[in-house]
Amino acid sequence: MHQGRRAFVALSAAMLFGAAFAPAHAGGLDQLRAFLGDTRSARGEFTQKVLRADGSVAETSSGEFAFSRPGRFRWDVRRPFEQLLVADGQRLHFFDKDLNQVTVRRLADALSATPAAILFGDSDLEQDFALRELPPRDGLEWIEALPRNKEAGIERIALGFRDGLPGTMEVGDAFGRTTTFEFRAISRNAAVPAEAFRFVAPKGVDVVEQ
Repeated sequence: MHQGRRAFVALSAAMLFGAAFAPAHAGGLDQLRAFLGDTRSARGEFTQKVLRADGSVAETSSGEFAFSRPGRFRWDVRRPFEQLLVADGQRLHFFDKDLNQVTVRRLADALSATPAAILFGDSDLEQDFALRELPPRDGLEWIEALPRNKEAGIERIALGFRDGLPGTMEVGDAFGRTTTFEFRAISRNAAVPAEAFRFVAPKGVDVVEQ
């Protein structure tokens, strides 16, 4: 049970946001570039689903997120169990409340060539990804990002935009699994307090440095 949860959230740790001022009719790449360039902070809600090979849903979680560029974000899983990822610009903390454990990694190591680098990062994406436009579908303008470094375990990322905001992200991993993220209630350039990106391990929690 715990192993399944850790594998599920590991995908969350390897990924993920913001908004932009691109025109509503702009293609996916234009909306992505505007999103990266014009949105310094944001907060919103997400639903994450792990899909089986037949497309049925194996697992679902939901919660809230916030970020402030560069490199600070908070990914707060509220349901069905509580887990928290916090990046302070230098390190990424993953707190599993049920396991009473915090895992700490260097942020640069955790984000390289991952979905999080697209949404939270502040670097030249084409250094880490091969980008191309995809045909519109489901009312979204889509782009595909193929990581140049396959060591992260991510094979393919597809990101759909609507009106300059990310709406859906699809992540395919090296094991043939697909995880989808639906984003909603996004507030662009929201005021996010600095405390949101500070993590202090609760007393008695095991801390594992990687």
